[in-house]
Amino acid sequence: MRNIKKTISLFIAALILLGGCTSDKEKKSILIYSAAGIKPAIEELAKSYEAKYKVRIDIQYGGSGTLLSNMRIAKQGDLYLAADESYMQAAKSFDLLAEIQPLAIMQPVIAVPKGNPKHIMGIDDLFKEETRLALGNPDAASIGRLTRHIFQELNSWSQLEAKASVFKPTVNDVATDIRLGTVDAGIIWDATANQFDAVEQVASDVLAKYQKKVTIGVLKSSQHTQEALKFMRYVSARDLGAPVFKKHGYQPVLGDEWAETPDILFFSGGVNRVAIDKTIQQFEKREGVRVTRVYNGCGILVSQIKAGEKPDAYLSCDVSFMDEVENDFTAIQDVSNTRIVIATQKGNPLKIKAFFDLTQKDLKIGVCNPQQSALGSLTKKMLEAKNIWPAMEPNIMSQTPTADLLVNQLRTGSLDAVIVYEANLSQVMDKVTMVQVTDKEAMAIQNVGLGVHNKYPYTTRRLLDALVTEQSKQNYLSNGFHWLYKANAQKGL
Repeated sequence: MRNIKKTISLFIAALILLGGCTSDKEKKSILIYSAAGIKPAIEELAKSYEAKYKVRIDIQYGGSGTLLSNMRIAKQGDLYLAADESYMQAAKSFDLLAEIQPLAIMQPVIAVPKGNPKHIMGIDDLFKEETRLALGNPDAASIGRLTRHIFQELNSWSQLEAKASVFKPTVNDVATDIRLGTVDAGIIWDATANQFDAVEQVASDVLAKYQKKVTIGVLKSSQHTQEALKFMRYVSARDLGAPVFKKHGYQPVLGDEWAETPDILFFSGGVNRVAIDKTIQQFEKREGVRVTRVYNGCGILVSQIKAGEKPDAYLSCDVSFMDEVENDFTAIQDVSNTRIVIATQKGNPLKIKAFFDLTQKDLKIGVCNPQQSALGSLTKKMLEAKNIWPAMEPNIMSQTPTADLLVNQLRTGSLDAVIVYEANLSQVMDKVTMVQVTDKEAMAIQNVGLGVHNKYPYTTRRLLDALVTEQSKQNYLSNGFHWLYKANAQKGL
């Protein structure tokens, strides 16, 4: 009896362990809603990903419109793959999507059975009485929606709609009818036609003008965002996913180079650190990537870039330092600004009220180095223009590459006053006194650019997008910056 109880106990323990294993496996799974026309490529990539990373991938195939309706109802899943980016825009309008990335380009074609037995030569032949025509359902399939759009622009949709023998829910269903010969022609994607040996394409200059992007997006409902983003990088990688799409007849959009854990090199002026570091940490956790941050004076950073360093992104202290290296960056966008101010010992015992007061005899002043720092360069140019710099120069006891070093020297009592950014003082306002100045030139604008020599342009672009979200904006505002970012105003796109 004792042995029986022991056996039962061991059996129950084994079940618990197995249950634990099953639970772990369930945690490592993602659900994809995929347009049926993308099945050959996405299925191959999903199988290779499953084998390599031991992650179960469940794929629900259908028309892009049908899948969108399903997602709105289910409110679950991790990724949406549509054959037409307009469905992605619709999904965004329903607040279903987070990150989006293109995968391939397709265009609509007239497709006929092998040998073209009815001698279909172009669009006009689709309207002939004897032509049996199959079309995608405009409310279910992306090819159907595009077909309707094209022929509405040609003012002939009602005639084509009436002429169709059948409307199919997916592009593959249209292609199958053509392959079987149950219809004489249909409009499908060129990539779909490439996948059916018994189907051939008929050239059409009209249809050739229309191209659509196959696009993948991470759903906000995802409970496995890091894994979903990793899979998105995998299928879009220029050296991994793109060749698979090309093999299956698609025109791939070249994504990032594949890396299981991409390492993004991010240069930033030191003043920005307090506003952005939390956002970057959150981005690293969500994406499962590393962001190597190099915070320094912008003069030093620009010198490194000119010497051959190739950061994936650069966030300047002031636009003047982005201007020096603008050929190395694209999608340049203003993000914020912050005023140049004077900081003094707590209570301002020396009654400093303006830049001119810094010329008083025997003051110990600190400024940033004009060759190493954007702030130092702006300070010197501004005070030289006002003829204050020569008189103040004998009082300069410290020149540092970054302003935070000046603030520390002020707090220790080794300096009477320093010229810094307002943003440099956001964390020490209880220990120093800030003197606002009225000079209109006392302002620095921070802008950001995407490196043109970039192995991970899409991932880096998502990082830059994270820096201009509403949450990031609040981080900036609470740390002494003012907000300048305006969507769709990038320079160099």
